[in-house]
Amino acid sequence: MYAPKGIAVLYVRARVQLEPLIGGGGQEQGRRAGTENVAGVVAFGVAAELALDELAAGWPGHLEALRDRLHRELEVRLPGRLDLNGARSPRLPQTLNVSIRGIEGHAVLASCSTVAASTGSACHSGEHEPSPVLSAMGLSRERGLSALRLTLGRWTTESDVDTSAAELARAVEQNSG
Repeated sequence: MYAPKGIAVLYVRARVQLEPLIGGGGQEQGRRAGTENVAGVVAFGVAAELALDELAAGWPGHLEALRDRLHRELEVRLPGRLDLNGARSPRLPQTLNVSIRGIEGHAVLASCSTVAASTGSACHSGEHEPSPVLSAMGLSRERGLSALRLTLGRWTTESDVDTSAAELARAVEQNSG
């Protein structure tokens, strides 16, 4: 929603008991002590209104078209090497998760500083592990390690998509044997 960091909404079902996040006071029905972040709450409300307007204007369809364009561009630039992780439909309109055969995702991203993306895995002391989500989906370790999670946002343009696809393909070719 592009709300400021540090502010959120929590919906709590009736009869669900929560431990206080910060003890000491009775604010927020005893769930959190301290003064409310009024500016953050107002900013969150504005972000929610903007998000609602974007939903009504069909913004998810716009993001879906950009996501699909990115997928097509990568398929063209990396023929026979790209695998979609997950179902073609239904899925989130702004997210593309693909594996690139023959290369690990972290190597691609290390060579592609112009694209902000994620492998969805943790790296500790140089050891890379596949995303637990991709593993739970039944993907092989190799395919999980070759995964990239690409997310489009409010300010992503067609030009950004084309540039990103070209840069990712360049990084793959640069790191392929």
